[in-house]
Amino acid sequence: MAVFLRSFSLYFVLLLLFVTVMAGVKEAVSDARIKEAEQLQRSKNSSIGWRLDEVEERNEHAVDNPEEVASMVEMSIRNSTERRNLGYLSCGTGNPIDDCWRCDPQWNLHRKRLADCGIGFGRNAIGGRDGPLYVVTDPSDDDPVNPRPGTLRHAVIQDTPLWIVFKRDMVITLKQELLMNSFKTIDGRGSNVHIANGACITIQFVTNIIIHGLHIHDCKPTGNAMVRSSPTHFGWRTMADGDAVSIFGSSHIWVDHNSLSHAADGLVDAVIGSTAITISNNHFAHHNEVMLLGHSDSYTKDKDMQVTIAYNHFGAGLIQRMPRCRHGYFHVVNNDYTHWEMYAIGGSANPTINSQGNRYLAPTDPFAKEVTKRVDTDAGVWKGWNWRSEGDQMLNGAYFTPSGAGASASYARASSLGAKSSSMVASMTSGAGVLTCRRSGQC
Repeated sequence: MAVFLRSFSLYFVLLLLFVTVMAGVKEAVSDARIKEAEQLQRSKNSSIGWRLDEVEERNEHAVDNPEEVASMVEMSIRNSTERRNLGYLSCGTGNPIDDCWRCDPQWNLHRKRLADCGIGFGRNAIGGRDGPLYVVTDPSDDDPVNPRPGTLRHAVIQDTPLWIVFKRDMVITLKQELLMNSFKTIDGRGSNVHIANGACITIQFVTNIIIHGLHIHDCKPTGNAMVRSSPTHFGWRTMADGDAVSIFGSSHIWVDHNSLSHAADGLVDAVIGSTAITISNNHFAHHNEVMLLGHSDSYTKDKDMQVTIAYNHFGAGLIQRMPRCRHGYFHVVNNDYTHWEMYAIGGSANPTINSQGNRYLAPTDPFAKEVTKRVDTDAGVWKGWNWRSEGDQMLNGAYFTPSGAGASASYARASSLGAKSSSMVASMTSGAGVLTCRRSGQC
């Protein structure tokens, strides 16, 4: 018995040492990626590229008057529907994004109007609205340094604004991460487009990006290779984590109506001072660490981060991080949570979390009913954090542990649109994920 205990103790010590070493390796790799990205950005010679100091200044002021966001969004919705002679709930869902463009039977002839339908902190992301259409005709990605015209990679690295669409259904398997340039929209409506079984999307030190209507799944770590980021620059990329969508030092980003699952790391991660982001109408499934918002507890520049998470469906096979937040301000509104195994919303480093009008369906596990988790933090510390639940629907024993004094000024910075009743969540999220849209216009 003594021999067994000594062997078990040795095994446990070795296991703990391995976990510690791997955590250190991951942190070192992450730091290396930051330094590499900063160097790439400084050396980039792009007409709409940004130097690192300009990026930080832009991100700091991306949402200068957050308390005005909700009223501006409501006014925008009214103006948009009045222009089309539509009633506010004319499509019957109550989802203001969908009711803005899907009510137009000829949306396919007016694709760029989607850019006027944004809500929340990322509402000003115009993507490629002011540029021409670029039609992707070739699903290949043979050469990440010299991409062929007609490929998705060739489109996203261009210096000019582009609204990118697809000629037909296609599966795009990327050899290396897709490095996007500023002022781009990837619009998958009308085609069945998968980015799968390879690298996925990196939004790094850029602005004004819209990602809409893509299946993004089975993303793998790639790197230690040369990759082009603009017509005039390519450089060495170290290993990427394998996120489905990685938002890194960027602002005015809108990720809408995508279906995301099975990535090596996160499905949507936003770090290194990213802000003015809306993540809406997506369907998340079959993944462990779903969404990370904030680089690390020590990276205080993420205190300016503002993210709206609205009308998403968190579905089958999800475990945790829906989202996991650090430092910033997060509005979690009118989402449908139908599965988690550990927790739904977590955080550390004093983030402000404003949960409104969501539907939380707890798992059957009696020890996993809590929606919230304060990660590696004593109650004496987190009891002062501003986390609130307002108008949320709790099902199957779900419960949200609030904290903080509820300072109105703090929640003003974490409020980005008017929440609707949680009773409308099923209707508002019924079309979450990629929509089946015909090229003729029906959607």
